[in-house]
Amino acid sequence: MGVEVRLRMGPAEWGLLVLLSVLWGGSFLFNAIALRELPPLGVVTGRSWLGALALGALLALARHRLPVSPSVWGGFLVMGALNNVVPFTLIVWGQQHVPSGLAAILNATTPLFTVVLAHALTTDERLRPHRAAGVLLGLAGVVVLVGPGALGGLGDDVLGQLAMLGASCAYGLGGIWGRRFHGLPPLVAAAGMAIATAALLVPVALVAAPWRPALGAATWGALGGLGLGSTAAAYWIYFRILRTAGATNLMLVTLLVPVTALLLGAGVLGERPGAEALAAMALIGAGLVALDGRALRRR
Repeated sequence: MGVEVRLRMGPAEWGLLVLLSVLWGGSFLFNAIALRELPPLGVVTGRSWLGALALGALLALARHRLPVSPSVWGGFLVMGALNNVVPFTLIVWGQQHVPSGLAAILNATTPLFTVVLAHALTTDERLRPHRAAGVLLGLAGVVVLVGPGALGGLGDDVLGQLAMLGASCAYGLGGIWGRRFHGLPPLVAAAGMAIATAALLVPVALVAAPWRPALGAATWGALGGLGLGSTAAAYWIYFRILRTAGATNLMLVTLLVPVTALLLGAGVLGERPGAEALAAMALIGAGLVALDGRALRRR
């Protein structure tokens, strides 16, 4: 995991990070819809296979070739487990036992895990005071946005909460592991990881994820949203950001997910954010500025 890359977080990376937060923010809604007819592992399997098919088709259209090295495919298998199989399963299972507000807060701990793990496992993403302060400010903003009352559920279902935290830790490790694919085009890295994930889930599909003979239109729509948007498109963007900005900056997306959901509600549904929401966005914004570090360096 000790691959060194030159990291930068420019306007393009910030724009892609916001787009990624929209794609991943929608996955919680799609999960809730799909779980009405499918078991957790069925949702994970359907999402991953659709994502692999979509990325494989894009790869063919772009006339890119997948690597043939066994060591690269071994890396893809590890990446698929860390970034897809383990966290998807833990989140979908945990959502059945943890209220959505608390789930959002626990998911927002991903940058905390990533900052600490990157400090221990890399040489160019070291823990700095401004990074630690930025993560804590952002996490405080998520708590204010979701509502401090959501923390009242802490300890009510320990296994569900540990599942959500385990997913956050897996995402952090996955981001650091994915640095080794820096030399591959983002589409190739995303397709390789998706295909490896689909392969890992073959035994699950055959044994542990029973499928109903017929699924409703809403379930297929949710699986389509998960596979095409929250998996295929999201991981193409994921590897693009990881390539230029690094794992720590990439995982800031989990702080942005609640904010983009709020802004979408205001823009699409006409909802008006209250004073708490505006204060939360200010805290998250301050955290992102601190993590970026450039404004602090200018001062």
